[in-house]
Amino acid sequence: MLLTLLLSLLLMASLFGLICAAVGLIQDRRLFTTAPKDIQAAARDHPERFPGQRMLGWKLAALCLLVMAGVFVYGGYDGIRQGYSFWRHFARFLTMLYLWKAFDIVCLDWLLLTKTHFFQHFYPETEGCAGYHSFGFNRMGQLIRITVFPFAAALMAGIAVWIGTGLRV
Repeated sequence: MLLTLLLSLLLMASLFGLICAAVGLIQDRRLFTTAPKDIQAAARDHPERFPGQRMLGWKLAALCLLVMAGVFVYGGYDGIRQGYSFWRHFARFLTMLYLWKAFDIVCLDWLLLTKTHFFQHFYPETEGCAGYHSFGFNRMGQLIRITVFPFAAALMAGIAVWIGTGLRV
């Protein structure tokens, strides 16, 4: 269980790094699809603050995505090594996904979006948008993801058990 929690923390750190890279360095409005509509409409494209800013952002974003994928791969690998059953793999992956979503809702949607001025620092033209005060603006999307997570965890657990069974033969 300790490894599951550590992998979840790594997943959360990678998600935060991805958000920082997207908002602070890449600064492409097309990446704002999950932001409230008024913030999407108010955000403008900005010139690079230093040469290579966007390229650095894309590299950091790619690294964060690789780490996120690697967390699940390592979680499955460790479970195979430990002889986990389908249900133990399932519990590990579901725990990781739900902790990730809790971090997303509490730390990113609530704290980062509505309580700090993180986005306004990089997009000052969005200051005063009502979206910064509408926690829960993406409630339906979050509920859909939360509903899909058990199926995703079952798929990953099934793949891990299938690979583990193939390795033991």
